[in-house]
Amino acid sequence: MAFAAAMAEARHHLAAAQPMAAMPLLQRAHVLGQRDIGLHLRVHLLMLRAAWALRDGRELRGQLLRLVLTPIGHLSGRLPLGNIGTSDVSPFEPMALPPDMAHLLHDDKP
Repeated sequence: MAFAAAMAEARHHLAAAQPMAAMPLLQRAHVLGQRDIGLHLRVHLLMLRAAWALRDGRELRGQLLRLVLTPIGHLSGRLPLGNIGTSDVSPFEPMALPPDMAHLLHDDKP
């Protein structure tokens, strides 16, 4: 499962005090898992942890906002496909999917 692999590798980097290396993996996990509220929230919690380790105040605030918005997005059915989930993009902006992720999402397996 691609989602689980990305999350496991991200956790490994966080445990090794390499939060910058964890972020691209968390972005990938966000795209793959955002259709499931539990997976979606877990990604944002790890992104919050990475932001804390990076001492990135902007990302910390962005992740706190996304933790509040995630349940609302699921309830309203308004989740922006392909959004990577970090504070450098709008939480409402759909984004193009890389081909490997598009294939995984069409298989309907996060």
